[in-house]
Amino acid sequence: MSWTGFKKSLNRAGTTVLQKTGQIERTIDREFADEESKYRAFEKECQALQRDAKQYQDAMRSMTTTQARLAETIETFYGAADRTSDGAMASHAFKSAVEELDGGIQRELEGPYRTTIMEPLGKMNAYFPVVNEHIAKRNKKLLDFDAARSKLRKTIEKPSEDPTKLPKAQQEHDETKEVFELMNDQLISELPQLLDLRIPYFDPSFEAMIRMQCKFAEEGYEKMSAVQRYFADNVRDDYAAGQLDAQVEAVLQEMRELSICGAN
Repeated sequence: MSWTGFKKSLNRAGTTVLQKTGQIERTIDREFADEESKYRAFEKECQALQRDAKQYQDAMRSMTTTQARLAETIETFYGAADRTSDGAMASHAFKSAVEELDGGIQRELEGPYRTTIMEPLGKMNAYFPVVNEHIAKRNKKLLDFDAARSKLRKTIEKPSEDPTKLPKAQQEHDETKEVFELMNDQLISELPQLLDLRIPYFDPSFEAMIRMQCKFAEEGYEKMSAVQRYFADNVRDDYAAGQLDAQVEAVLQEMRELSICGAN
């Protein structure tokens, strides 16, 4: 930081302290405060959306990968018992189906998801530091203006014997006011425009997410439906009638009767 910059920072810190103690009047701009509040809410929502979108992507990848490991274990159970049974063939078909789904996620969905959702979110969030820098500069110029206004008022109330003091104070006041109002008006004008652009900007990403979810669900349904043909015709009817629960309970009862499972 240059010496001039250091002095400005020191003066602004002093102005902030004097404003807190009521010795320098603080400018309150309701219009800017309202627009900044809306912008901050938008900034927070975009950052949360980017985190959640990444978590969704990770969760989809984790689900299909875990499902593939689960299918591998199930196939091992059935294969060890009877490789020619309907259950063994169903478990093999299930394993093949989930492996295809897992590969499809990595091959067909991750690239488009990154391109149509994660990258646009990243680009939008990259603008916030730039906008925040403009807001910070505006706030610094406001401190300069408040300090110059206070200095001018004091010079008027207590005239100095030096005839150059008042013109200098007036010039400093006018210059700081002009710089502040220029930056302030720009932000008041452009912050709402930035927020208005969020819908057309995110529309393609939202549509892409829905389409990818539909594609994943349709492929999953198609592949799981193909696995069902390896089950006996009565299995679905038994499931709908609630009889599968009774069958599972009957098997559990047989296990309880085994001495190694705790039967007396």
